[in-house]
Order: sequence, then structure tokens, then C-alpha cells
Amino acid sequence: MDEQQDSYMTEETLIETVENQITDGEPKKVKETLMRLVMTGTPREEAIQWMACALAIEVSDIMENNTSFNEVRYTEHLNALPNLDWMKD
Repeated sequence: MDEQQDSYMTEETLIETVENQITDGEPKKVKETLMRLVMTGTPREEAIQWMACALAIEVSDIMENNTSFNEVRYTEHLNALPNLDWMKD
């Protein structure tokens, strides 16, 4: 991982990005996922961290493969939370 990629992958940056997605309502699935997780008893902070993990997969793919953001895959990962098995792939 190069220095530029590392700067995009900090936990703080990923969490801030998820928070911005919630505030902006885009993608819509992010806010829905937060509501679902919190309503099922997950503390908000933990839910945001899990969601940041899903975002990290997308950022990593963009940086490593010079691809576009894959909202379909991001949505699939958000739908799977709180199960994090997809992180093993």
C-alpha cells in the first residue's frame, strides 16, 4: 500500500466518509443500514465502524485496480452487517 492509498484508508477518514454519507443520504442504503443496526441493539459507534469496513473494501478496490466505486457490492456488504465474513475474501 503506497502512502497516498494509506491516507485514504485511515479509520478516521473512513468513519468521516460514512458519517458524510449518512448526512447526505447518499447512498441511501448507508442511512438505512445504520438505522437497522441501531434498532437491533448495535451501539451507533460500533455500527459506524462496521460500515467503515464495508467502505474500506470499496476504497481499496478503487485504489488497487483503478476502478469505479461499486455501489452494488457496497450495498451487499452493508446488507450483510453485522456479519463480517465477507472481509475474509
